[in-house]
Amino acid sequence: MRILYFHQYFNTPDMSGGTRSYEMARRLVAVGHEVHIITSWLKETNEKTWFTTIEAGIQVHWFPNFYNNKMSYSDRIKAFLRFAYHATKKGKSLKADLVFATSTPLTIAIPAIFTARSLKVPMVFEVRDLWPELPIAMGALNNRVAQKLAYQLEDWAYKNSYAVVALSPGMKEGVVKTGFPRQRVAVIPNSSDNELFTIDAEEAHKFREKYDWLQNRPLIVYTGTFGHINGVGYLVELAEKLKKLNPEIRILLVGDGVEFEKVKLLAKEKAVLNINLFMMKQIPKKQIPVVLNAATLCTALFIDKPEMRANSANKFFDALAASTPILINYGGWMVDLVEKNKCGLVAWNKSIDQVANEVVLLMADETRLNEYALNAKKLAMTQFSRDQLADQLNQVLQLTLGQSSLQPEDVTRDYYA
Repeated sequence: MRILYFHQYFNTPDMSGGTRSYEMARRLVAVGHEVHIITSWLKETNEKTWFTTIEAGIQVHWFPNFYNNKMSYSDRIKAFLRFAYHATKKGKSLKADLVFATSTPLTIAIPAIFTARSLKVPMVFEVRDLWPELPIAMGALNNRVAQKLAYQLEDWAYKNSYAVVALSPGMKEGVVKTGFPRQRVAVIPNSSDNELFTIDAEEAHKFREKYDWLQNRPLIVYTGTFGHINGVGYLVELAEKLKKLNPEIRILLVGDGVEFEKVKLLAKEKAVLNINLFMMKQIPKKQIPVVLNAATLCTALFIDKPEMRANSANKFFDALAASTPILINYGGWMVDLVEKNKCGLVAWNKSIDQVANEVVLLMADETRLNEYALNAKKLAMTQFSRDQLADQLNQVLQLTLGQSSLQPEDVTRDYYA
């Protein structure tokens, strides 16, 4: 099968950011499919038009289209539409048996739909966020005309899709609420790259030894985006409390984004920066396993908005793969996962003082830390293994071409009814 895979923000492990599309695509190549990724090159470059690289057998077509999350909302929209225009032309110039498009942004549906229609092939659409509900809730999409257009684009994307892949049960319900047939929605969450995150313990030890402020002290880690929605300042507040309760506990924030300097300033104001809280700029994905294996406790953070509770954050599944307990501060389906599987702490609906006390108690309880770590890895292996979930995606794509009697929902029914 020849697959055109549209993803505006495709990353390889040498880049920073999520690598779901890379990991899924290389596994599709491994089972015999020809995969063409149509994506954008986000950094400054001398390239003026499309160029192609081969990544793990994937043919990746890059279009120079500078973008970062520090850009204004209007500039982001321009970047989305610029890519949609050029990606449509590129898609139509290639051959395919199937078009697969993954959001965000939702505008990725534009080139995917026009390409599928032009080539007369079916399309499968992957929903990574409840869009446009999320930007509306965040105040980023507050123009009523723009909101109406966004909802129309969402409806158009689903109407032109044979099947939809949702990254969480909550996202599936959001899709079904629009009138899209439930049986044509498969839930395939973000995944745990178990092989990638299983490293030699000596690497984690060397990472700790490199920093005088760390050594053998307990370590809480956040890796990811410093965006408005992430609320990374939460860990600065936690650091202020921990400084009094147990000053030996260290917090490390790794990443970049529009709020990086804001968080840094807050840490200075709270007198925790470079005392018990430390910050590093983003690092390539392939270096993240060392950091997470060196951690005592990983974190997944979001500001508490109902629209965010359906999220499927990469950092949650990375922590599981690294066999590191996780702390989450938002509600939703992941709360149930953590509590049912006893693999971390839930800070949702708790005061910062209560959370700080729970963290101190956990850090002093080696038996419980070991139990949570083992349970995290077990969950990563049994329910969220990338190999297993890539096989499910392959099944959904194959049945789209009539190569199976199953419905998309049937592929993942054992986990998500």
